[in-house]
Amino acid sequence: MSTNPQSGLLSRDAEAAASAAFGALASSLASSGGGRTLEEIVADMLKPMLKEWLDENLPSLVERLVAEEIERVARRKG
Repeated sequence: MSTNPQSGLLSRDAEAAASAAFGALASSLASSGGGRTLEEIVADMLKPMLKEWLDENLPSLVERLVAEEIERVARRKG
């Protein structure tokens, strides 16, 4: 593999910044995560967003699907 700095995808500054950010994330998870995995932390963050989406969209989605199913059954019997 070439060590030519111009052959890389990132500049040295961008690589250093990304490395520092991942280091800070790893340190944060180790110190405050209480042994929790990244997946657990992300799941906890997503739960309120998912609840909001479901609250806004689920009633109309269920209503539409039930109406479609009723129409499908009615066509088969009629």
